[in-house]
Amino acid sequence: MRRVSTPSDPVATVGAGTSALVASLLAAEYLSITAVDISRAAIVRLRQQLGETDRVTYVQADARDVRLLPRAAVWHDRATFHFLTSDADRLAYAHAAAASIRPNGHMVVATFAATGPERCSGLPVERHSPESLVSVFGFGFDLVRSFERDHTTPTGSTQRFLHAVLRARSGR
Repeated sequence: MRRVSTPSDPVATVGAGTSALVASLLAAEYLSITAVDISRAAIVRLRQQLGETDRVTYVQADARDVRLLPRAAVWHDRATFHFLTSDADRLAYAHAAAASIRPNGHMVVATFAATGPERCSGLPVERHSPESLVSVFGFGFDLVRSFERDHTTPTGSTQRFLHAVLRARSGR
């Protein structure tokens, strides 16, 4: 995220949960962070973990429906997108992102790669390639770069992730 933003840029982390990313952004002196999660309990726990700060806006919302204002310079999603297993859900998510990211802003997505697991937390997932991301987001975004990396879970298993950076077109 720090490669495509500065601390003065508004950033959003989608599927924020209780991950350390928001705390890391606060430590890096980011001024405007929006933490989005579908779970009210996760939002409450994150708020408790971080303490009082006016630099974080907490939004309980489904990533398929959220519309952020002001628009974010960066939309960060680590491990939410692969839970969207229908074309309709992925398209709704893509339109929510397009509406929430300012022109020339970026989307940073980490999702299961084509060789990644077929299930996560007992749920079916959709695996992706750079081409499948372009097929979903290509109406409003250009793929800047992508790479794959193994992630080791707390239980010691390995999951193959696809990381991608997409840039929102200015003329959308």
